Amino acid sequence: MTQRTLFLLLGATAIAGLAAAQPKDVNYDEAKVPAYVLPDALKFENGKPVKDAADWAKRRAEVMRLFEANMYGKTLGGKSTLRHEVLETDAKALDGKATRKQIRIFFSATAPEPKLDLLLYTPNSVKGPAPIFLVPGFAPNQAVNADPGILLADRWVTDPKTKETTKVAQTADSRGSGAASWNLEQTLDRGFGLATFYYGDVEPDFNGGMKYGVRALFAPPGPHDWGAIGAWAWGLSRTLDYLETEKAVDSKRVVLMGVSRLGKTALWAGAQDPRFAVVISSVSGEGGAAISRRKFGEQVNDLNTRFPHWFARAYQEFNKREETLPMDQHMLLSLIAPRPLYVNSAEEDLWADPKGEYLSLVAAGPVYRLFGKPVLNADQRPAVNQPVTAGVLGYHIRSGKHGINKYDWEQYLNFAEAVLPKK
Repeated sequence: MTQRTLFLLLGATAIAGLAAAQPKDVNYDEAKVPAYVLPDALKFENGKPVKDAADWAKRRAEVMRLFEANMYGKTLGGKSTLRHEVLETDAKALDGKATRKQIRIFFSATAPEPKLDLLLYTPNSVKGPAPIFLVPGFAPNQAVNADPGILLADRWVTDPKTKETTKVAQTADSRGSGAASWNLEQTLDRGFGLATFYYGDVEPDFNGGMKYGVRALFAPPGPHDWGAIGAWAWGLSRTLDYLETEKAVDSKRVVLMGVSRLGKTALWAGAQDPRFAVVISSVSGEGGAAISRRKFGEQVNDLNTRFPHWFARAYQEFNKREETLPMDQHMLLSLIAPRPLYVNSAEEDLWADPKGEYLSLVAAGPVYRLFGKPVLNADQRPAVNQPVTAGVLGYHIRSGKHGINKYDWEQYLNFAEAVLPKK
């Protein structure tokens, strides 16, 4: 098996979330969705109503605490400027279309590990700082494109026999293995840059991987403190710290996008860090955009059983008890308001509950309405491959399975062009 084939297989596994592990009793029947009442985002904990945007600023702090205490955990990482080192620059990358820059960001003032290798492309067609998409990747940077200038990096790989996970050196045949999911050249042609890093640089994605990641640099997490999703989200914010120093990047127009578990991560990072101008959730499902109380497809117990390292340990208290959560995912989406927010689903991706993702975005509407923004309608869920937008909110469900493709990217680019402020 070549490393390119291994890259493709591992990437598919990471995005699909090990579909073979789905429980036998998973619910894919809308008739079996229980009746539920969503917690009211616009009601203070003392029962008083949120009347306007000024009130929401106070209520927002309450909602943030609910997600910290019960789900993603409180972020223990610091916010101080980290050191970085430019590894390579090429002003004529991709046949002159872009400038490629590769930067190593160190998470410790002295230690060489952990570190993040950032790959940054900016379009040469744009005069001055360019808006960019910041997108964490499931594989090292060389998977993004066959560009021979991308530095080869190691990958965390789990041995199927021993179940041990170790870093494995990669070779040139891994280049461009995930290119179909990245749409790099079209993104550059549309005037956007792309910044990405391998999420395993921040913390490897396996139970026990914390000792190799950024969480090991800080106080040991308690039951209400951050899991791996919180760590990956923190890494996104620290990457934005660097991008704010990069002259080729318009740091006021950074579009944050993530797929699957990294879609969950993008939502949590966007909720915590208002510097992200636009937030895009791609097939993020349970623990991301989808309403948990629907108990359709993947559920809280599935997340915590298969991926106990992703969330705060306190989240396990809600296994098979979603109806007792003091919040639901529409409130996470509400935390992005009034910034632009886009959610997408895939028709065959029932595990991620496409209907629940759309209804969650609709249920976030009342908070956006406080800011005078148009909202989506629960009765007007769009048909497959028919994107819908309402002001700074957008959604599409495309044909096909879990993942991301060129069609998705086209919708994201259209949305970003429409909602980002012009120069």
